[in-house]
This record gives sequence, C-alpha cells and structure tokens, in this order.
Amino acid sequence: MIDSLQSALSRRATLCALITGMSLGGLTLNAQAATRMDFSNEYNASSIHAEGDAWFIQRVEELTDGEVDITLHTGASLGFRSGDHFYAVADNAVQIADSLSGTLGGIDSIFLLSSLPFLADDVESAKRLYEIARPEYKKVFNENDQILLYASPWPASGIWSKEPVTDMQVLQDLKIRTYDRNGTEILRNAGASPVKLSWADVVPQLATGGIEAVLTSAESGANSSFWEHLRDFSAIQYAIPLNMVHMNRDAFESLDESQQEAIRQAAKETDEHNWEVVKQRVAQNYETLASHDVTLHDPISDTFRAELEKAATPVVDNWLDDIGERGQKILDEFNQRQASE
Repeated sequence: MIDSLQSALSRRATLCALITGMSLGGLTLNAQAATRMDFSNEYNASSIHAEGDAWFIQRVEELTDGEVDITLHTGASLGFRSGDHFYAVADNAVQIADSLSGTLGGIDSIFLLSSLPFLADDVESAKRLYEIARPEYKKVFNENDQILLYASPWPASGIWSKEPVTDMQVLQDLKIRTYDRNGTEILRNAGASPVKLSWADVVPQLATGGIEAVLTSAESGANSSFWEHLRDFSAIQYAIPLNMVHMNRDAFESLDESQQEAIRQAAKETDEHNWEVVKQRVAQNYETLASHDVTLHDPISDTFRAELEKAATPVVDNWLDDIGERGQKILDEFNQRQASE
C-alpha cells in the first residue's frame, strides 16, 4: 500500500512538473511572439505611398528581427479612408495610417500647408517647407495621442481630363475632383465646378459621369488606369501635397526601448527614401502615360499659369487668416530660405 501511495505521489509530481514545464514553455513562446500591428492606406499597393510604407515595414522587421510584425492594408480595405484615419489611429482602431494631409485640414489648418497652390512646386522646395513645418505637424499629432513617423510626398498635382485643359476657358463649369479645401477653393475661383472626393470614390465617379476631370498627380492616374476614362494630363504644377504616416502613441509606448528605437530609425530612413523616390517617379509616370496614348501638356503656357496663380492668391490669404501667426512664421522662414538658395 505504501508502495502504491508513493507511486501515485510520484506520478502526480511528474504530472505537475510536466504542466509547469508546458506553462513556462508557453510563456516563453508568448514572450517571443511578434507584436502585431495594422497599417491602413487608402491608395492601391502599387502607389508611391504604399510602396514607401512597405519599405518602412521591411526595415522595421529587419531592425527588430521580426519582433514587430506590421500588416499593410491598401485600397481602404479596412474600411478607413484618409479622412477617417486621424481618429481611427487616435482611438487605436488601427495602429498606423498613411493619410493625405489635406483631408485632415478640418482638424488643424496646418495640414493644408503642403497643398497651398503654387507655393512649393518642385521637390526641393516642398521638402524645405516640410522640414520647416514638421515641428507643428508633430505637435498636433502629439496632442491627439499619436506620433508622426514620416511624410510621403506626391509628384506635383496636375489636371486629368477628357479634353485638353490648357486655358481658363476650358475650366469654366468643369466638374473636377479635388482632394481638399485648397483645391476646391482655387478651382471655384477659376470658374470650375469642383467636387471634393476621397480617392476611393474617384474612379466610380469617373465611370458614372459624376466628374469629368481630376486634380491629382500623373502618379495617381497611372496607378488607377485613368486612360480608360481620361485622355489628357496638364502639368500645372499646382502643389506637391504630402501624406502623413502617423502611429497610435499607446501602441508605440507598448514596445520596449529597442523596438521603439527601431521604429524611429525605420521612419527616419523611410522619410529620406521617399523624398528620393519621388524625384524619379515623374519620368516613369510619363513613360507609362505615353504608352497608353495619354496626351501630356508639360509645361502649360505662361498665360494659363499666371491666371491660375491669380485665382490662388485668396486661397493662401484665407489659410493665413485661419491659422494665424504660426502659419505666417512658417511662410516667412520658407520664403527666406527660398531666396537664399
């Protein structure tokens, strides 16, 4: 009987040890499991921004040895568009998002800076403007439980249309898509009938005749096969708008110090990477458009440009009225740096 009791106790001890070992093993496995995050982007996977986001994710994976696993969701597949992203990230409904800056203009007018018409119409000046304004961008995100990771510039915005848009007369009553308040205001001043649309709504509206033209880059049109609906692109060099990539602060702070540093490092590298990539993109886009028989108008006439700039003057003035002294300070510094270059 004693032998039987000892045998039972031995089996119980072995079982307890086995369970404890399994539990510890599970804890070890869980500790080693990757931290998973979702990353939302409204644009398609081949867009310059989605490719930049994929580049960022790869660098994070490399720098963390796979400890931080980020999944990129393109084409608004999570149901979020750029205009939804600010609060979606603030609420941690999605951990990271890539948002067209101008769609956040209702949250703070600073987000309309990069799309102010004819202010910064080449890559170098657009980057200069971004660097000056970056502390203000960061401040707004910080006040809303988010951090700014990096910015992604678009190639300069132009006008896609069915017929050539090469003078002010053609703009009269033209039903044209815009992407933010600035674009809507300048095109209304120019006599057009602008319609502000999220990117996901553009192609459906083109297909149904809801719009006749689109204010966007050659890049965007090329990625969405605009030649199926529109045959002309006028490079008015309207602006080089930015997308902002922002992250939920709690999600960031949940990472250990080495992982946080990896996120910062990957973001810094991606910022530099994206500004270099955009310089090459226009030539590639133009080759694609030419192969699909899209007619390019680049440059536009000096007369057309001057008339568009005249229509743009009230847009800048209104922005300054909204944003006040901090906006004027940014523009003053930008103009000083421009003059010294």
